[in-house]
Amino acid sequence: MNTPHATVPHIIQGGMGVAISAWPLARAVSRTGQLGVVSGTALEIVCARRLQLGDPGGHVRRALAAFPVPGIADRILAAYFRPAGRAAQASFRPVPRFTLRPGRPLQELTAAANFVEVFLAKEGHDGVVGINYLRKIELPIPFACYGAMLAGVDYVLVGAGSPAELPDLLDRLARHEPVSLAVRVQGSTSADGDFAVRFDPRDLFAADLPDLRRPRLLAIVASVDLARGLAADPVSRPDGFVVEGHPAGGHNAPPRGVRRLDPTGQPIYDGRDVVAPDALAGVGVPYWLAGSYATPDGLARALAGGATGVQAGTIFALSRESGMADELKHRLSERVTAGTVAVRTDGRASPTGFPFKVADIEGTLSDHDVYASRNRLCDLGVLRAAYRKADGTVGYRCPAEPVEVYVDRRGGRIDNTTGRCCLCNALLATAGLPQQRPDGYTEPAIVTAGTDFTGARHLLAGVVDGDTYTAADAVAYLLGD
Repeated sequence: MNTPHATVPHIIQGGMGVAISAWPLARAVSRTGQLGVVSGTALEIVCARRLQLGDPGGHVRRALAAFPVPGIADRILAAYFRPAGRAAQASFRPVPRFTLRPGRPLQELTAAANFVEVFLAKEGHDGVVGINYLRKIELPIPFACYGAMLAGVDYVLVGAGSPAELPDLLDRLARHEPVSLAVRVQGSTSADGDFAVRFDPRDLFAADLPDLRRPRLLAIVASVDLARGLAADPVSRPDGFVVEGHPAGGHNAPPRGVRRLDPTGQPIYDGRDVVAPDALAGVGVPYWLAGSYATPDGLARALAGGATGVQAGTIFALSRESGMADELKHRLSERVTAGTVAVRTDGRASPTGFPFKVADIEGTLSDHDVYASRNRLCDLGVLRAAYRKADGTVGYRCPAEPVEVYVDRRGGRIDNTTGRCCLCNALLATAGLPQQRPDGYTEPAIVTAGTDFTGARHLLAGVVDGDTYTAADAVAYLLGD
């Protein structure tokens, strides 16, 4: 079922945010012999916005020219490419939002955008490249995986939910077979039938399709129980695990047991949420540890416990090749160097309901005044959830959208709306792709990071004049070179 790769990396660079782990970072890490990973979140929007900015360097167009299905690249360029870039004060053209039955243009754009990101990350070297998806953002997954596989992606990493269906999905996509992915519809029961998003590559791409290699699947989990359950069933058994602890950035698994909060409102984690380095040594599947392992000592501890290596995110987010907007990267680096950076585990920020790490940076959504001054708006819909309407049809809603829309028109509970942030718009802004509103308002960013900055602080101590280190520097540091 799986095609072996020449090497198994000790270091996995995390697939962070929206376009933070973009192709330049993944390529830089892969060139060192480790696993560079691109974020697969909202790539259809990222690709469309890069084209509307004029595609500096021509990278997106170069990758689209290699897309193996004729005609699709031309349609995407006609829809989004602006040779002179976006006019001052102009808004980005919107991208259609996903439903259970996405239209053909969105399917094409999603497959092509994922192809573009992987193609560029693999360009010019023979290292391995992975792509990271969130199981919570489920509607694009079949189209996104197929596009990444057309570009020869080596690893697919999936977290924020159980990826039990992904091994079979990747097997079928590698054979260009029809696939379906179960979708949770809030308010539905077994009597309402099964809900799924479906994709048939041969229906969408009526062409001679190339042979595909099935990538390895790494399941991102937070508990030994889930890992053992997935590994025990041949249908759901992945090719490896990334065991991510709660100090990691981005989305975290909720604490195990009864929900408790500390005096600052953060969820309380305890010993039940800590995975020992040797906890999966007997499962028989390679695994990597994540969350406060991004130091040479962390890697050594992981290897000594039986892990294959570590996944590191924050140390790469501050590197030169990271997709984080330079101003935000500089401000975060200054706080890391000074030892004044504060990161909180916010149990309310993410519309997904998962705890989410938020770095305290003025001018971003961590600032109460910035959060309060933003009009609630949901115009991207990446984190929308499907729900069953009173008439039995399926609708879509997000607790970060206007309260009256979520509650009065879509039947959501008002408690769900408190403290929610529009992560879709905010994370695009963090990557330097903010939406400009017609009234001149620019969407603010939100910065996520892990709680352990030891490795980043060591590396920043060696740079001068406000510069930062490279991804290769981070790899060499972690390997103890």
